[in-house]
Amino acid sequence: MGKAVVVVVAVPGAGKTTILKKLKEIMPSISVINFGDLMLEEASKIFGLMDRDEMRKKIVLEDYRNLQLRAAETIASRDDEAVVVDTHAAISTPYGYYPGLPPEVVRTLSVDLIVVLEFRPEDILARRERDRESVRKRELDSIEKIEEHQNVSRMFAIAAANEAKCHLKLLRYYHPQEYPFQHAIEGAKEIANLVRYVLQQKGIAT
Repeated sequence: MGKAVVVVVAVPGAGKTTILKKLKEIMPSISVINFGDLMLEEASKIFGLMDRDEMRKKIVLEDYRNLQLRAAETIASRDDEAVVVDTHAAISTPYGYYPGLPPEVVRTLSVDLIVVLEFRPEDILARRERDRESVRKRELDSIEKIEEHQNVSRMFAIAAANEAKCHLKLLRYYHPQEYPFQHAIEGAKEIANLVRYVLQQKGIAT
């Protein structure tokens, strides 16, 4: 039967982490795992890196691939019944975009569903501007660059779903928010319903 594995992707600063925090409030029994944090744990041991953004700038591609695979193996070895993986479908590097869900990763994870979150580029830029003074500095980019990143992420997520032979769900939040955290609340509820569907399909009681 195995575990239910749902991957949630969005570009940096889109608000994905906030959505997944609210998802955890709705479904406390699921495990939400940040893929990049697992990679950083390994990178800090092996390369002495202390920042996630350093990984995509300082580590050669082969080593980056190995970090991705180790993170996937760590998740696959867990005993959780339901795992939601918080990650990115397309990694922006100084040399171009790199897939955050390459074939060996989705195969190792045995992904059941990939959820792509998209937002108005203007809203993402505003969130990044608010987060500039946070511990992890956000790259501001431009409206056009954010839109490009979202488009590439969608294409990479489609390729990953094809490799995994799993469903792909696109959730787009382009409507204005009528109250604080509206998108986060709506997104969490929609993802919760998708997780329940996967659990039902796998015969796992919720």
